[in-house]
Amino acid sequence: MKLKIKPYTDLVKNNVNYRRLWLAQIVSNFGDWFGILAVYAVIQKYSGSEFLLGLIIVVKMLSLAFSSPLAGYITDRFNRRQIMIISDIARGLLVLCFILITTSELLWLAYVITALQMVFSAMFEPAKTSSIPNVTSEKELVVANILSAASWSIIFTSGMAIGGFATAYLGTDLVFIINGLSYGLSSVFIYRATIPQKMMSASEKARTVNPLTGITEGFSFLKNNTHVLRPAMAKGTFTMCVGAMVYMLIIIAEEVLMLGSIGLGILYAARGVGTGLGPVAGRRIFKLESGWIRAIGFFMIICGLMYGFVSSMNSIVLMSLFVMLAHMASGSNWVFSTVLLQRRAPDIFRGRVFSIEWLIFTVAQSVSVMAAALILEFELLTIRQTMAMFAGLLVVSGIAWLALVVPKEDTYSENVNSTLPAGGKPIM
Repeated sequence: MKLKIKPYTDLVKNNVNYRRLWLAQIVSNFGDWFGILAVYAVIQKYSGSEFLLGLIIVVKMLSLAFSSPLAGYITDRFNRRQIMIISDIARGLLVLCFILITTSELLWLAYVITALQMVFSAMFEPAKTSSIPNVTSEKELVVANILSAASWSIIFTSGMAIGGFATAYLGTDLVFIINGLSYGLSSVFIYRATIPQKMMSASEKARTVNPLTGITEGFSFLKNNTHVLRPAMAKGTFTMCVGAMVYMLIIIAEEVLMLGSIGLGILYAARGVGTGLGPVAGRRIFKLESGWIRAIGFFMIICGLMYGFVSSMNSIVLMSLFVMLAHMASGSNWVFSTVLLQRRAPDIFRGRVFSIEWLIFTVAQSVSVMAAALILEFELLTIRQTMAMFAGLLVVSGIAWLALVVPKEDTYSENVNSTLPAGGKPIM
């Protein structure tokens, strides 16, 4: 076991800048997941509407989507470390404003606060993800992303589980205060880190002084570099169905399992465990990066099948097991696509590439959740039937990915390897 975890412990022990970035992620992620159930609880308390509950997720995702292109331009043009610090402080102040919601007439504040919070998240996330290759070596990069994903899952698991109990027994106000403080502590860790960054040249800055020019260049870069576009599409393709199914876990916990916040905490904890274990197992099975695009198609099929089983069950134990297996596949997709983007996108475009990926991801998730919410609101299908439908669509998406995307990746790999000099390193 020591040998298996040694690369991860060595990375945290020896790489002080990655360690501080990693600690910032842990602290802020804990606050995020600790606090999200409190937001759901406030909406359920003052509305009781499945549509309004789904709408908060849609507002969250669309706010990320609309602000992502500009955020990517900002994270490529300015200092990413400073952007992350400012974003953390702003988010910490915003989440404290949830405490102001004390009546149904003030419920609209939840959507405004969430939207503003996501604007700063749209700047923080691509800045953080783009910074990881700059504080790690090429050898450390995969280990760093797996550790980040595993840490996210552990914090997600503990944060959601603890948050479920805290929301039920301590109240939402205290939960929001802890969430706000977590952002403040995250900013301290980032402030203490040194994060190198290849800045735009003077001519590049002059050419892209108009944000629209810089944003357009990001889209053009992806259009002209399909080997980068393919992994950029992976998360969005996945979440077109997974987004709706994760949303429906909220309703299943409430209406099928009759366990409320505690049941949702358990199901989301199973999701977190799977997200952490998946990338480790996935890397052992798919060792060569040249096979990762193909692996993503298989992960879609596996995830869809697992949620198909979840849709037919009544036991929280069995549901949790299959949710965990589904998100082992989902977590592997996340890490594989992230590493491929970090390797393939140059530093001066990396922020825009990850922000466009966020745009694709958030729009797909918003459409997915809204579709599920409307189906349930108008009682077109039952909760079980709706989940089974989206699970089947994900299986179909995986098959389409294998048939349409993988052949182009294979051609790319062959072309890259054929142009290497004798003794050159083949694409991994």
